[in-house]
Amino acid sequence: MLLPSKFGLYALTLELSAWSAGALLDSQSDSTLLWYLVLHGAASLLLASAAILLLPPAFARPRRPVLLLMAGCSFAVPIFGFVGVLAGIVILRTYRYREKIAPFESTQLPEFDPHQHTTGGFRQSGLRSFLGNTKAPMASRLGALVALQYVSGRVSSPLLRDVLTDPSEDIRLLAYGMLDNQEKRINQAIDEELRSLAEGVKLEGEAQPGPQTLAAVRRLSDLYWELIYQEMVQGDLRTHAVAESSRYCDIVLRHAPDDAAINLRQGRLLHALNQLEKAEAAYFRALGLGLPSTRVLPYLAELRFDQGDFVGARYLMSELSQWSSLPRLRPVIEYWKAQ
Repeated sequence: MLLPSKFGLYALTLELSAWSAGALLDSQSDSTLLWYLVLHGAASLLLASAAILLLPPAFARPRRPVLLLMAGCSFAVPIFGFVGVLAGIVILRTYRYREKIAPFESTQLPEFDPHQHTTGGFRQSGLRSFLGNTKAPMASRLGALVALQYVSGRVSSPLLRDVLTDPSEDIRLLAYGMLDNQEKRINQAIDEELRSLAEGVKLEGEAQPGPQTLAAVRRLSDLYWELIYQEMVQGDLRTHAVAESSRYCDIVLRHAPDDAAINLRQGRLLHALNQLEKAEAAYFRALGLGLPSTRVLPYLAELRFDQGDFVGARYLMSELSQWSSLPRLRPVIEYWKAQ
């Protein structure tokens, strides 16, 4: 408020000086008129500068046109223009501008289509029911099927197998092609590792395999396990993959018996081959080597169930109940706790 007051005081002083100069000098002199206009113009500019600082922000924009408007008004209309600008400042500062609020309008909602998805993505939780819904738009179902290529094989493979009996030929062919590509990719990697294994055995000898041979053996166990884990193989092919992965695990464990992860995998493979006692020993071996109990106890509890030892299964599940980081197992744990 200090700056506008100074401008206003200077403006009033110059305006009074202009009229005093006009009254003291000869009124018919050109120099008197010029002197009056200069002083009056300077007073008008100072008054406009003070006024624009006092105006509410909503009325002070755009600044330059508003400044010129007030200066021009006070300059063009002597005395009354000056008074009018001052009166306008007082009125605008006391006036409260209220923005008009537009009334609410009702909009008709579009018809709901449960098969549409605006983002183009699909949640895994509802993908199975969506793919099995033959009433859904074909383009959306094909899009969902194509999106499975970005999902892990453990999730996508069972979903693709479910739609192999779909009434739509396009769906069936696409699902079969995607499954075939996944299986071919793993089988091609197995063939490459078998050639690498043969070269390693040829160079290093079979009795004392070297690093290249052991690396190839470990990768072969991984690849056969991938076929099983992603459910790429069924029936006899699955039994063959389990046996091969277990055989390569044995080779690795003969040279690296303290590998906890391989011991756990060997236990799961022996479990799948129904060699329950050997599987149990492998599970306990993995636990003894420091593998977290949350990774081993679920499979050991399943083994106890297959052995008919339901008391042991309940005990192991109660051991898991203290772990809150097992959301997928929580329903199973709660079931066994209730027994």
